[in-house]
Amino acid sequence: MSAVQRGRRGVASWQVALFAALAILGFLIAAQARAEAPRVRYTTQERAPLVETVLALQAQQDGLKQQILGLRDQMSSLEEGAIGNDALVRQLNDALLAARVAAGVVALEGPGLVLQLEDSQVPLPAGAAVADYRVTAHDLRTVVEELWLAGAEAIAVNGERIVPATSILDIGGTVLVNSAYLAPPYQVAAIGPADLYDQLVASSGFVELIAARADRFGIRVSFAQPDTVVVPAYAGSVTLRYARTPAASPTPAP
Repeated sequence: MSAVQRGRRGVASWQVALFAALAILGFLIAAQARAEAPRVRYTTQERAPLVETVLALQAQQDGLKQQILGLRDQMSSLEEGAIGNDALVRQLNDALLAARVAAGVVALEGPGLVLQLEDSQVPLPAGAAVADYRVTAHDLRTVVEELWLAGAEAIAVNGERIVPATSILDIGGTVLVNSAYLAPPYQVAAIGPADLYDQLVASSGFVELIAARADRFGIRVSFAQPDTVVVPAYAGSVTLRYARTPAASPTPAP
């Protein structure tokens, strides 16, 4: 074989190998292009609906966020209103309790004192009035008045609560308090400040009562200061049955 023939055969082999390599490369490129084409088409076709879905979900989420914020504001307003309502309810309850205490329809207990008034045991002198030696409604009214002036907050006579509508009257040999007939001895229970006893015995009205009734006629008056004094609730009617319009004051002459 000549040198020219060997050269031609070598060139031909190189070209064949290059052609084969290029062919394989082209096939690979074509196959990859065919494989990428559907994905690109799919991405391009589906992107717009996905974007719309994402935007719709985002808008819905924003709306829910606004609703949450609105509900939080409502909850805050309701909580503030509840706090205000609770304060108002407490205020009304306090006022109602104060009114009930003033009306005497609530039983109370606390520090205070108990006075006991008993009929005199002194032999009745000839020609003396029996009533002078007995505890009268006037005596009880005086004691109650002096206790109020001394600072008492609640008073009861033999378990009968003293209220603004209470009347203390003599009925035969007994005393009528509210609508109850009471018999001696009479126990006057009072709740008040720690110095209630000191204020009472220092008052001129009580001193005069002791001088006029105890010293002169022997009416017995004793004191007790228990740790706790109980004053029961008023058990009578609180309904106003009769009322009268006060008459107008006359116009003074010029």
